[in-house]
Amino acid sequence: MNQWNDRKPLPGDLHVGKPNIGDRSRFLERINRILDVRWLTNNGQYVVELEDRIATLHGVKHCVAVCNGTVGLGIAIRALGIEGEAILPSYTFIATAHALMWQGIKPVFCDIDERTHNLNPEKVESRITSATTAIVGVHLWGRPCVPDELTDIAATHGLQLLFDAAHAFGCTYRGRTIGSFGDVEVLSFHATKIFNTAEGGAILTNRDDLAEKMRLIRDFGFAGYDNVVHLGINGKMNEFCAALGLTNLESLDRFIDANRRNYNCYREELEHLPGLKLIDFNEEEKNNWQYIVVEIDEKKFGINRDDMIRILNQNHVLARKYFWPGCHRMEPYRTLYPESGKHLPVTECVAARVLVLPTGSETSELNIMKICSIIRDSIP
Repeated sequence: MNQWNDRKPLPGDLHVGKPNIGDRSRFLERINRILDVRWLTNNGQYVVELEDRIATLHGVKHCVAVCNGTVGLGIAIRALGIEGEAILPSYTFIATAHALMWQGIKPVFCDIDERTHNLNPEKVESRITSATTAIVGVHLWGRPCVPDELTDIAATHGLQLLFDAAHAFGCTYRGRTIGSFGDVEVLSFHATKIFNTAEGGAILTNRDDLAEKMRLIRDFGFAGYDNVVHLGINGKMNEFCAALGLTNLESLDRFIDANRRNYNCYREELEHLPGLKLIDFNEEEKNNWQYIVVEIDEKKFGINRDDMIRILNQNHVLARKYFWPGCHRMEPYRTLYPESGKHLPVTECVAARVLVLPTGSETSELNIMKICSIIRDSIP
């Protein structure tokens, strides 16, 4: 999930989501082996190994590696047989909505909880109609999207439950690793994520029938040589991406430790500023600490979020407005469903005050001190 502001990145900028990269020598060893063996794609050794390791890490029976998270969402939606309408937050990356719309499913945007930025279960109940067949929860910022409550709602109404877990690699809910909730959870391994394969993703499930169907869909519907038994697409991950993934898994603890250090540094520098709130994480759970998300209250802070971003950008800090202005205000949704905003007052409020600051293993404490100094000096 990556969003760009209007200004193009420049050399020397501090980026949101600068890619984490593990041991280069280990990665090149794997690349050389791929070139020696010349098995570049089609369920090669590294893809299979990566699937096994990710399934074990998340405590699920099946991991289906794919070329990116958006395709993963599409494959999961197709395998689940979702149709009609599906309820989801508007405050998410546009891919969550596009994956539904691309398959002729109407996205019904639902409001979020002001504190968590995740779906509000009470609002979900109010958006269910006779055409609803699924709920799509998003674990925004890696914080759990009330899995228990959404599971109960889905069961009560006979709905499929799918989670977009793009932000939540390595996170837990009540001690259970995110990735094993609902019918299916979809991960993104885009370059900006805590764990990346440059481009890539995976679908996690404990259902044997879904895993079999999703593997068919991922590979054009082939079940053996010259035997197509299902409608499918090309959603496979290649060996080079899997090699990077295996390499980055070996450094995952280091990436998380760097993120937590960065989060604590930001918190120490910013927590006492009036009108600026750094979102928190439940420290009794495992977190990946990947997002430094602050909310700005213009009345208390003295300047608005957009002006703060402009000042940071002018100082080579690429802070971002994540998920602004909400999917419902992007095309084709703002034209097709112009009344959606009436149901989303919290979404619109949150979208107007959130900004995300740089972090990652390449962001130093000195960088963070400079960023926080710019923020403090901007207060009127």
